Amino acid sequence: MRHVIALDVGGTGMKAALAGPDGELLHRARRATGRERGADAVVAEILDFAAELHAYGVRHLGEPAVAAGVAVPGIVDEAHGVAVYAANLGWRDVPLRELISAELDLPVALGHDVRTGGLAEGRIGAGRGADRFLFVALGTGIAGAIGVDGRVEAGAHGFAGEIGHIVVRPGGAPCPCGQRGCLERFASAAAVSEAWAAAGGDPDADAADCAKAVAAGDPDAVRVWQEAVDALADGLVTALTLLDPRTLIIGGGLAEAGETLFTPLRDAVRRRVTFQKLPGIVPAALGDAAGCLGAGLLAWDLLNTPTTPAEVTT
Repeated sequence: MRHVIALDVGGTGMKAALAGPDGELLHRARRATGRERGADAVVAEILDFAAELHAYGVRHLGEPAVAAGVAVPGIVDEAHGVAVYAANLGWRDVPLRELISAELDLPVALGHDVRTGGLAEGRIGAGRGADRFLFVALGTGIAGAIGVDGRVEAGAHGFAGEIGHIVVRPGGAPCPCGQRGCLERFASAAAVSEAWAAAGGDPDADAADCAKAVAAGDPDAVRVWQEAVDALADGLVTALTLLDPRTLIIGGGLAEAGETLFTPLRDAVRRRVTFQKLPGIVPAALGDAAGCLGAGLLAWDLLNTPTTPAEVTT
């Protein structure tokens, strides 16, 4: 069966699939990145995993893959296929597209992990049918993907969608990016975990524990949660003022709280808008499969976009 290789590289593990032309996942697999052995070992692990997937397709699907799509974290130069920097993987300026293409003898598309997941959510997930969407992932940090007519905007330098570094509390907590008061210092899952651990006196408490305490009516948890929701609403209103999305998709670990997050968030955003049109605010639909699905879409898009071999492989 005609298929592509879809690979989603995370900080500690990789999720992969062989994806059919309609987005169906024909085979799924996982593997550790091996990052404890250094950046070169991570790259070697990616190449070996890709080769394994390619061989599986030949053996079990009757033909080789026709392309590959790969999503990676950090700073990504999608146009040139270079993984520029990822702190959690330790690499800099890795020509990953060229390396994988040489390994597999296939055209390869390289994408940023959040933008790739956002592509899947916008095209076949929670934003399906929306001509303009904004996908926001609330995890250890906060990142976004700006969707326009079925594609995701990378920006002139590959930084589009970095909503986590909108300053929402000027002069507030320092951020590793060098600014103070960034959104992700107040509304990420990591920030909520830190605030709730401090408020409750339990160093092992996390954002999920805080959400449960909110649902139970704990006043300290409600205060911590509302502070995060207010900061998030401030950042989202800034984004929707600039981008005017039809649908706002919220994913990541914090979104797993369901209506404990979405009910107060919708209210907080509604209170803040004036002339702006209020978008639909919906939870992400694809879960941890979004990255693989998006990587598969990148690969199929590559086949449907006229390019020269040099543009694809170098």
